[in-house]
Amino acid sequence: MDKQSLFMQVSNLEERIGELYGELGNLKQKIVDLLEENQRLILENQQLQAQLQGNPEGTSTSGRENLWRIYHEGFHICNVKYGSLRTEGECLFCLAFLQK
Repeated sequence: MDKQSLFMQVSNLEERIGELYGELGNLKQKIVDLLEENQRLILENQQLQAQLQGNPEGTSTSGRENLWRIYHEGFHICNVKYGSLRTEGECLFCLAFLQK
């Protein structure tokens, strides 16, 4: 093997390692995103279960009162994100809906 051929092989290997390193970084970020989403879903599920247990069937509350309660417990009641956890504070869509 001549020196130039050996140098080309090392360069190609270095380039492939760089590409693999980039792919590994992307996979790591996807795992982090999935773990965060999983934790958010676990929290949302726990809150929904607590909601179901805290308001058994047959209680006499109005629909508007239920929506206010759900909203204050941290869930969206607007048609944009209904039922999902509010993670960024107040939602203008929900508030506008509640003011009607």
